[in-house]
Amino acid sequence: MSYILLHNPSCSTSRNGLDLLDNAGVEVDLRKYMNASEALSEDELRDIAKKMGVSSPREFLREKDAKKFELPDTASDDEVFAAMAENPRLIQRPIGINGDKAVLGRPIENLLDIR
Repeated sequence: MSYILLHNPSCSTSRNGLDLLDNAGVEVDLRKYMNASEALSEDELRDIAKKMGVSSPREFLREKDAKKFELPDTASDDEVFAAMAENPRLIQRPIGINGDKAVLGRPIENLLDIR
């Protein structure tokens, strides 16, 4: 099984999470989801939520960007998934995925929980 890190190189928390995993000897495959060629689909986002064991995509939504991009507080989960797929800035990072488990790296030490 391969550890996948949803990574945004311009985010210091994401960079720190990658450093933590590297220092712990965890080999990761990076998915730079902000790049159009590596963007996440709605189905992939739903799968990540399931692997995280969360009931709503709001659990890994960047709230400050949601406000900036005018995602209403009343948006349904389907609308949030669609908005995240359309605008990856709305996705909190980093997220680690290993097999059937996923975790939000906030704090980054959470990334070690699924290695």
